[in-house]
Amino acid sequence: MTTTSAEAKRPGGARVAVQRFGTFLSGMIMPNIAAFIAWGFITALFIQVGPFPIPEIGGFPSPDGTENIGLVGPMITYLLPLLIANMGGRMVYDTRGGVVGTIATVGVIVGAGIPMFIGAMIMGPLAAWVMKQIDRIWEGKIKAGFEMLVNNFSAGIVGMLLALVGFYAFAPAVEAVSNGLEAAVNWLVLAGLLPLVSILVEPGKVLFLNNAINHGVFTPLGVQQSEETGKSILFLIEANPGPGLGILLAFAIFGVGLAKASAPGAIIIQFLGGIHEIYFPYVLMKPLLIIAAIAGGMTGVATNVIFSSGLRAPAAPGSIFAVLIQTASDSYVGVILSVVLAATVSFVISAIILRASRKRDLAKENAGDLSAAIAQTEANKGKESSVLSGLQSEGVAAGAGLVEEGERAAFEHKPVHSIVFACDAGMGSSAMGATVLRNKIKKAGIDSVTVTNKAIANLSDDVDLVITHQDLTERAKLQSPSALHVSVENFMNSPKYDEIVNLLESEGVR
Repeated sequence: MTTTSAEAKRPGGARVAVQRFGTFLSGMIMPNIAAFIAWGFITALFIQVGPFPIPEIGGFPSPDGTENIGLVGPMITYLLPLLIANMGGRMVYDTRGGVVGTIATVGVIVGAGIPMFIGAMIMGPLAAWVMKQIDRIWEGKIKAGFEMLVNNFSAGIVGMLLALVGFYAFAPAVEAVSNGLEAAVNWLVLAGLLPLVSILVEPGKVLFLNNAINHGVFTPLGVQQSEETGKSILFLIEANPGPGLGILLAFAIFGVGLAKASAPGAIIIQFLGGIHEIYFPYVLMKPLLIIAAIAGGMTGVATNVIFSSGLRAPAAPGSIFAVLIQTASDSYVGVILSVVLAATVSFVISAIILRASRKRDLAKENAGDLSAAIAQTEANKGKESSVLSGLQSEGVAAGAGLVEEGERAAFEHKPVHSIVFACDAGMGSSAMGATVLRNKIKKAGIDSVTVTNKAIANLSDDVDLVITHQDLTERAKLQSPSALHVSVENFMNSPKYDEIVNLLESEGVR
């Protein structure tokens, strides 16, 4: 085993810090995207100007003058912020943190005059952290039989006090910040400068720095803006699939080697599936293509500004289907044009760049090999990406070793009945890897082994085998020290999966 100095392990410390911050923010928002989508549908369908106006649901006065609360207002005022606060609290201090964070956030919500998404993203985790520190004061000092009493009353008292702090002090401050951010966005729109945001967003996407901006600012402000006007352009600044589509189309036509061969499949995943990270390695192969991405992004934003178009709710993932479903009823022309024009501009610029270097690229050995670019993309992301690894099936080198001898020996001495794929979020990459191995195990006729996926933070020590990306294995071992651990370089095509199946069969597992 080789060791690396701390300095060598921590390149781009600022970038990594922003990535972690963005991951934390998206961890509060992404699990609750379904609630945002539900609110968007209810708002679009049942408000007074919707196709099916229902006063009791839409929250507008009945024909007889009766006032109705409806669903739209309570959902955006209470449900969505409280879901965010609960998730943020859970990320810091599990269920107890979620409860206290939710209680404290109610004070912020009631004390403010606007939807408190940013307040929830701050108060939820903060309250959970405060509760965690207070619990440490009397940890191990409570007499037997009084644990539940102390735990319940301490959480209730701390939650009450933090709710009061939120009401009197926190809410006005966060409201001022939120109003300031909204005013800044409105100024950019009025001044025609909003397209310039793409200069930051598009490179940020390739470097996986976009979550902090998208989920930390655009989504909260976008929902607030949508509640006021019925739509928001902010939902399309990062989610527009046009720039990536244009780059991939250029590679499909003017690319060389494996990059050209894999581009058509990548288009399906990016444009229809909404997984934008699939085109990042192509940009890293030709860093000059970031100009195409920026120009395409700016074109899309400018088009939406001109047509005053936007989405009702976040489009997550950024699939063309999700974009069209969330498009406001008066915005279809602008939104569709923003995607088409963004793709056209990025395609033209990408084509010029690729054509200019085509002869030189054809002269290179392994022309169009995406392996290095995929490795760099995953290094930027800080974790394994299943969709990028899927490009390997188009002919890109998979680059994975077999199960190490130590792993094999441990495997042969411990029966395996539960396998868990683990990654940072416990969703995309690990879920797709789990599906690949699950299908292989099923094909081999093995029924007694379960294959699931989890976030590393949620791993327990009651599983038999944990599969992680090689950069995450050490963290996984801390969470599940008794389990067997297998490291892979990509979740989609690792040869280790076939060897795991063979070892299961050799041990007589059925």
